Amino acid sequence: MLLHRRAFLWAGACASLSVGRGLAATLEQLRLGVITDEIDEDVVQAAQFLRGFGLDWAEVRSVWGKYNTDQPLEKIREARAILDANQVRTRVLDTAFFRGTVPDETPEGQATLDKEWRLLDAAVERARLLGTDCLRTFAFTLDQGRRPETGDLPRIHERIYELLREAAQRARVRNVRLAVENLEGSYVSTGAEAGVMLNNVREEALGLTWDPNNAAGSGERAFPDGYAQLDTARIFNVHLRDYRHTAEGRFEWCAVGEGEFDNLGQIRALVRNGYKGGFSLETHYKHPDGKAAATRASLTALLKIVERV
Repeated sequence: MLLHRRAFLWAGACASLSVGRGLAATLEQLRLGVITDEIDEDVVQAAQFLRGFGLDWAEVRSVWGKYNTDQPLEKIREARAILDANQVRTRVLDTAFFRGTVPDETPEGQATLDKEWRLLDAAVERARLLGTDCLRTFAFTLDQGRRPETGDLPRIHERIYELLREAAQRARVRNVRLAVENLEGSYVSTGAEAGVMLNNVREEALGLTWDPNNAAGSGERAFPDGYAQLDTARIFNVHLRDYRHTAEGRFEWCAVGEGEFDNLGQIRALVRNGYKGGFSLETHYKHPDGKAAATRASLTALLKIVERV
């Protein structure tokens, strides 16, 4: 029954769109893709879904139920072969690098940091196998979700910037780029905070995964206000989806086109400002028929937006 449902969803995706030449050209220009596990943990299902929608690009996070950096290399090679067979290229490899709390300058903190460096090494190895030079990373999360005392922030920020500089230098030597994602509950959660980070970490190997919906979840008017704080040349990757507020004022994810975010305005602004990276749909919202159905709904709406870019 599960396989039948997956086949049905994929077939529906294939039948739902006829990608004309104009849209195909725009898709190639925007390098639009989807984070594969937002479709299915099974790489075969995800790759066939992308091919059915005429998409050439993927962002790879979790495969077959595990983060890619937790999978053995033979599984990554298998994923590459499946993507190649479906003419899908990996644009970004997602990692959990620097997603924990800021390590203390203690022996215990050094042990934590050494583990992070090993994670970066593992990610670089997998990125090479998948044919990408761009790694999605982070800039540390708040301890138990609480903001530090104002007086402590300059010291913590300088520690973060110091570690990001070192990470960028390690990345440059390995010929990869780090795209730090702004994330709610992180020290870099909004466009304004991302702009400050980029001004303090000038290494060319470090840039941003701009997620305007995450910024909105952190209370910022992400577009145009948050985006205005960013140097487009330092944006390596962009995540797209949609959000809304319930009648009670609660923030929630929703299908693209059913919420409040101006995806069209954001994409147009990036293109106008010379953005050369790519875009990934990170669906997030829940659909009663599962992830593939949710991604199909959002992607169908997003492609209609792309036609207007």
